Formats: sequence, structure tokens, C-alpha cells
Amino acid sequence: MISLSNISKTYNKGQITALKHISFSVDHGELFGLIGPDGAGKTTLFRILTTLLFADEGDATVNGFDVVHDYKQIRNCVGYMPGKFSLYQDLTVEENLNFFATIFGTTIRENYALVKDIYQQIEPFKNRMAGKLSGGMKQKLGLCCALIHKPDVLFLDEPTTGVDVVSRREFWEMLARLKKQGITIVVSTPYMDEANRCDRIALMQKGVVLSIDDPANMIKDFPQKLYAIKASNSFQLLQDVRNYSGVDSCFAFGDALHVTFRDSSDQNMMAYLYTKAYTDVSMEIITPSIEDCFIHLLKD
Repeated sequence: MISLSNISKTYNKGQITALKHISFSVDHGELFGLIGPDGAGKTTLFRILTTLLFADEGDATVNGFDVVHDYKQIRNCVGYMPGKFSLYQDLTVEENLNFFATIFGTTIRENYALVKDIYQQIEPFKNRMAGKLSGGMKQKLGLCCALIHKPDVLFLDEPTTGVDVVSRREFWEMLARLKKQGITIVVSTPYMDEANRCDRIALMQKGVVLSIDDPANMIKDFPQKLYAIKASNSFQLLQDVRNYSGVDSCFAFGDALHVTFRDSSDQNMMAYLYTKAYTDVSMEIITPSIEDCFIHLLKD
């Protein structure tokens, strides 16, 4: 459904690299995630795939159409929800939806079944100006407008950024229902915990794809034992653990440190910490998260 080969893009006359030799494909009906922080290149990649921006080099197709030569066909078969709310804030919910349906030569009634579950949540506010909606309601309206012409591919650029936890969860549940209808979905997010909701993910940093796999395989392939170390004085613990000669990596995760070791240095860690006068310290092996995998790839 989507294919990229050696896509690169720079800004400011080549001084800023946004994308560097990106190649991957997305299958029909797949929920594919681009995971990475701000500046990773996710938005630039979306703009190239939705024909809003030219790549400096490389080739890409969407639904069999070339992003340069077949831009009109691509714009008719994709839905795009940019990271920034871009609907008309001085139009009502219903007026925005009617407007986007009209642009694509369709009506709300014709494709209502596709957006019904989402639209019913905002229908009580259909006469409210879009600019007056909450973040979660804006998110749902943006998704409805991106779907109203029944696209084959849906691009969602950081759709859950800036909304509450409940709205984030509801949004991913909506995406799961859309996937069952055969729509190919590509979604970007800086939230590592959302990666597990995707069929496959690409971890991105500074315009480079670090790894592509399904989340379970990525976690399974984590190459080292990962430990969680806890103590009440977490700040001092971080300093002491990082000063231990056998530590390979050490990062703070909530109230614990996630630590990997070189060789068998883990066997002496507790003895080392007891010499530092810790009385409540604990250490256990844990299952890595996608964020742990991302940090490991950055370290390499």
C-alpha cells in the first residue's frame, strides 16, 4: 500500500537534515506507527507521502501512485490529519464536516457508516464552533473530516499529542475499529507506550529509521538483561549506579532506574550499593519496554 525507497530531505539549503535514506513499506490494512521525538522527521515524511512536499531524492508510492507524478490520485485516496488542528475554527462541527465532504464530491450521508461511531460522540455539539471544542473533541472532528471521503490510506500526524489520557485511549480504540474496515493507517506519535497498539513500528531519530519490527519482536530481541533498581533516595542512587564500573547503561524510569550491565557485573551490584549505605535498595530483572529498546538503539 505504501512504499518508500531512499527518501531524503534537507532544509535551509542542505544545512538541516530532516530525512536520510528512508526505506520501508506498509502493507494493506496495516496499522503502522512512526515512533520518535520531535525533530525525528515524522511530519516531513507525512508531508512527502501526502504530496505536500517534494523529497530531495528517493521514490515513494501510495496505493500504487507515485507521490510526484500522481499527486491528484493520491489526494483523492488518502485522508490526512496533521499534528496541528487545521480545520476552520469559525465554522461549526457540522459545517466543517459538510465542507470536507463537498470537496471530495461526497456527502455525510453517503459515508456516514464509516464515521458514525466517532461522529455520534461529537454530534451533541454539531452547532458549536470548532474553535470552541475541547482537545479531545477537536481530535474526533479532525478524524471525521479525514475519513468522510472513505480513504484507502489514513495518515495521522501525532493525533494524541496534547489530549488527556482518556481521550488518547478512546482514539486508539477508534483506530482499531477503522483497521477492521480495511483502512491502512499510518500514525506518528512521540509516546512510546502507544507503540504496542500498532502492528509494526518504525523507531525514528534525527531523520533516520533505527529499527522496524512489530513491538513484541522488538522487545524479544532486546540483547541484554534489563534490571530495575529502586531506593528511596533516587537522585543519589542514579549517581552511584552510573559510577559503578560494570554498568553499561542507566536511565531513570519513574521511581526506578533501568540498568544494563557489561559481562556478569550485575552479580556484584547489590554488594556495591550496600557499601554506599543503602538500606532499602532493591534490584530485579524486568521485561524491556519500547522506550528501553529505543534508548538502546540510540546508545549503539
